[in-house]
Amino acid sequence: VAKKEQKVKVSNKPEWRFTKGRGPKFSRKKTPRHKLHRNFRISPTKLRTTITPGTVLIVLSGQFKGRRVVFLKQLPSGLLLVTGPYKLNGVPIRRINQSFVIATSTKVDLGQVTLGDKFDDKYFKKQK
Repeated sequence: VAKKEQKVKVSNKPEWRFTKGRGPKFSRKKTPRHKLHRNFRISPTKLRTTITPGTVLIVLSGQFKGRRVVFLKQLPSGLLLVTGPYKLNGVPIRRINQSFVIATSTKVDLGQVTLGDKFDDKYFKKQK
């Protein structure tokens, strides 16, 4: 003969779980009585050693997945500033998180390229 399932109260809050054949048991949730320590600081993202200005990267996700792009610089937010260049493969200047790229051993000489302070995180934000 199959035993009936009973509702068992778990805590003071109205949360219920089902048990097979056991009578109702009340148990109080254990909560920590001390404050949790948060020993961390917000620090800028470290750039991978394989990624240097002029390195050719392969994009792993997004609209330009599989495309090769050239790394220009790291922005204050930690994102990478990359370009196709647009004229060659259609990838515009854009920000990409370094976890979504693979660095290749190919380097491009960026000797005469000057970016200035025009391209920062504010430049890429949507206008309201």
